[in-house]
Amino acid sequence: MSVLRRPALWLVLGVVLVTGTFLVITREEPAAAPSEATDLGAQLREFAAGLHAGDPYRPPGPAERRRLLLALHALEAGRPAHAPGFTVRTGNDEETGRPFGLLVNPPGERAWGWYLVDRSAPPRLVIEVPHPNSDLHTEEVGLALYRSVPGSVLLVAGAHRKAGDGAADVAHHADSMFQAVASDLAGRGLPQVQLHGFHDDNLPDSDVVVSPGAGEPGGYVRRVADQLAEDFQVCRSWRQDCGRLEGTTNVQGRDAAERGTPFVHVEISRTIRDDRDEWSELVRATARATLNEG
Repeated sequence: MSVLRRPALWLVLGVVLVTGTFLVITREEPAAAPSEATDLGAQLREFAAGLHAGDPYRPPGPAERRRLLLALHALEAGRPAHAPGFTVRTGNDEETGRPFGLLVNPPGERAWGWYLVDRSAPPRLVIEVPHPNSDLHTEEVGLALYRSVPGSVLLVAGAHRKAGDGAADVAHHADSMFQAVASDLAGRGLPQVQLHGFHDDNLPDSDVVVSPGAGEPGGYVRRVADQLAEDFQVCRSWRQDCGRLEGTTNVQGRDAAERGTPFVHVEISRTIRDDRDEWSELVRATARATLNEG
């Protein structure tokens, strides 16, 4: 009996050893946890809805601007990021599935912005929303354009343009965090599209105004205008008088002109901004001009 039992015992031990080895292997190679899907649209709408004309605001100091730029560079490179006063979020955009990094200020006097980086591709386009919850729906248009062009960086001002007695109007003050980020990206040669809104009565014969701001209308500016003109009445500032909607005093536009990088100042009528189908076509046209660079 003892002779017969020994082979059986070794067989059992062999099975245990093999099974134990299998368990160790599976523990060393766990399945990767899926990235969290985030509804960026809901987050941005909530952020913009919380901005009011009477809010406090102070501009950032030089050291604060440098720290945010370092954090944004880290997000682009896929490294951990930290900037005092900012919340850092990462995940996958629920609509596109693409990975993102986000830096955003909570409410308070340091209302310095909402900065979204698409981490699926190298940076190729800067989209700017300087007047959220003032130029209504421009933040929604900006996010839609971000989603249409992989490698986009979306800059949304952190305060209503009238906050801090007007000191928070980032399109006309060079000391803002928004300007620091825009200037850094312009210095890397990235084109900028800045979105604004106007009342229909200010230019009743136009749906959209396209301008290079303080610069010259280069190829990218003209492509955007040409694509938009397929579906909209476009006032091109280099061909006709577009009134006070040409953005020639815009701070980001002036900086881009000095650096020789493309800057497209886009003013959108209230009628177009109030119609999602209409502004969605505007987004598609701008994306075509960006992606078809030839």
